[in-house]
Amino acid sequence: MRLAGTTALATSFPPSIERALALPANKRTGTIQDVEHIVVLTQENRSFDHYFGSLRGVRGFGDPRPAFLPSKKSVFHQPYGASELLPYRPDAHPVGSQFLAGTPHNWPDAHKAWNNGQYDQWVAAKGPLTMAYMTREDIPFHYALADAFTICDAYHCSFMGATDPNRYYMWTGWVGNDGANGGPVLDNSEAGYDWRTYPELLEKAGVSWKVYQDIGAGLNDAGSWGWTTDPYIGNYGDNSLLYFHQYQNAQPGAPLADKAKTGTNIAVGGALFDILRDDVRRNALPQVSWITAPEAYTEHSNWPVNYGAWYISQVLDALTSNPEVWSKTVLIINYDENDGFFDHVVAPYAPQSPSQGLSTVATTHEIYAGGAKYAAGPYGLGARVPLFAVSPWSKGGYVCSELFDHTSVIRFIERRFGVVETQISAWRRAICGDLTSAFDFTRPDKRFVALPSTASYAPPDRQRHPSYVPTLPTQQAMPKQESGARYARPLPYALDVKGALDLAKTFHLEIANKGKAGAWLQVRSGDASSGPWSYTVEAGKSLSDSLKVPVSGLYDFSVYGPNGFLRTFKGGVAAGSADFYVGAHYENEEEEAYREFEIVVANRGASARTVTIFNAYTGHTAKRRLSPGERFEKSWPLEASFGWYDLLITIDEDKSFERRLAGHIENGKDSVSDPAFGSNGGKRVKSAEVEHENE
Repeated sequence: MRLAGTTALATSFPPSIERALALPANKRTGTIQDVEHIVVLTQENRSFDHYFGSLRGVRGFGDPRPAFLPSKKSVFHQPYGASELLPYRPDAHPVGSQFLAGTPHNWPDAHKAWNNGQYDQWVAAKGPLTMAYMTREDIPFHYALADAFTICDAYHCSFMGATDPNRYYMWTGWVGNDGANGGPVLDNSEAGYDWRTYPELLEKAGVSWKVYQDIGAGLNDAGSWGWTTDPYIGNYGDNSLLYFHQYQNAQPGAPLADKAKTGTNIAVGGALFDILRDDVRRNALPQVSWITAPEAYTEHSNWPVNYGAWYISQVLDALTSNPEVWSKTVLIINYDENDGFFDHVVAPYAPQSPSQGLSTVATTHEIYAGGAKYAAGPYGLGARVPLFAVSPWSKGGYVCSELFDHTSVIRFIERRFGVVETQISAWRRAICGDLTSAFDFTRPDKRFVALPSTASYAPPDRQRHPSYVPTLPTQQAMPKQESGARYARPLPYALDVKGALDLAKTFHLEIANKGKAGAWLQVRSGDASSGPWSYTVEAGKSLSDSLKVPVSGLYDFSVYGPNGFLRTFKGGVAAGSADFYVGAHYENEEEEAYREFEIVVANRGASARTVTIFNAYTGHTAKRRLSPGERFEKSWPLEASFGWYDLLITIDEDKSFERRLAGHIENGKDSVSDPAFGSNGGKRVKSAEVEHENE
């Protein structure tokens, strides 16, 4: 099988990197144990849609199942005063070379944009710049990196807010949520904290680790810790370990000092990557490493993204300079938070009360109770941000759509080295994976995709230039996503959601998780006065809830789950309204072929009705006249759509009735991204054929 857009690019990295990328992976055991080095490079402040909404084969602007607002428009149509604002590409091209201005990104504005899960106050909270996005033309290196390796399109930052708390999740599993040892920390106060960090656990377990950084003007100065007035040196304060007293007080010779408080010294003639290159050359790269860049290279707003591309390419150049080391290395490139840039996928969050949702797993330490400075609310998750899995085990231009957050990075290290971080909450462990699904350790991909040179992206001077503020478009249109699909990693999800109306005019919802991982779902209502609701269901468990039908007598509930899973329930409770049961049957089995998706429709009403089932992927329509009590079963083969299904069930005589079942059936094998991405802006194809199923 060959997918569009997987051919190698014309330009490439230097020959040393090309040779190293072409080498096969270390395959001693065919498991994660073949990984001997994990390197984490965390950049700054960009959302997934902001970078990759237009990338082919990911859940971007062509999402066929975006959340809908009470206005009946998709979440892309963000309210803007009396009007609305769609995502737009700034007018100065390429945007990736501009000093694009930043937006607010703290607890108050993040929770305002979130708006109790409605996700409809982004412009009001962040300003109109929130809707800006980039394309392949603007940031070609980042797009090529996604085409060469694996990109995760369901990776979220951990916290609705600023940089430091998100990095605390990545380095410690939480923000001191229990209120002890200086926590919880909800902003960039950097006051000094005392809870334990994950590198301390690694040290105790004998797992080697190190932070690669430049020391700037010094790493012992309170108030800076590597953040300098010269943006081309230092670590931008992004080594958040230095905000903990145990590191601040560590003296030279102690592990916490030698491994977290040393680095290059560009200010006195050193070079940016000297220590990293030397460690790789000497086969002395630690088992776990973190890299923090000087401000100019972090991709933080106000700095060109392509400066960051140059920096990432230099890291890759260093890591691949020794092919033996690279064959055993995983490089994780992620982003600490989204700045204030918009992303359309609603981030998972724990319900604050039973009236706002339910969870089969405890949500302890996931809700901030409120205080003098900040209002109550869930800590996270935050918006989607990019993550690249770059390694010999993740080549081939794949997308991985399992839900992850920053604690997933710790859990990947846990899986490899067995050092468990107890500060990660049970709720996060239930819904956020451990990143292993982004890799294939058994059969590493041998294909090679060349990457473009970034030589022209090196900063032409060492200045801090004024911010570029784009002009808003006078004519708006929904952005187009690149056409074509990409290979997709297998996922652990298998969900079943049923809904039914009782005689008391209450809608009952049942969610069953038959998969291998926990799942988070959000239920949204077409009635602006109710919902949304948050549900967490652990693997192998189920839950049920009852939702009140609006006084209008018309109900409209949509259930959104991972990887495009959707169930919609619409109808009325008035006399004469259609009363139908709609169910689905499929099996997730590890086999080459996709099984059929079977729809079961039963007329529970007192009148004969005509059922119409529309298949969005084939354009096929099936009709069946059902007498009272009659049952209709219809199977839909899914091989041609790679396991994706999107079926709409309506009743000709009752226009209020609708059931929609959409998602992807996993079979334990590599698959293909949703064919609807980028094909037609997420809209269903028109019916191409009508089949009358009456016998």
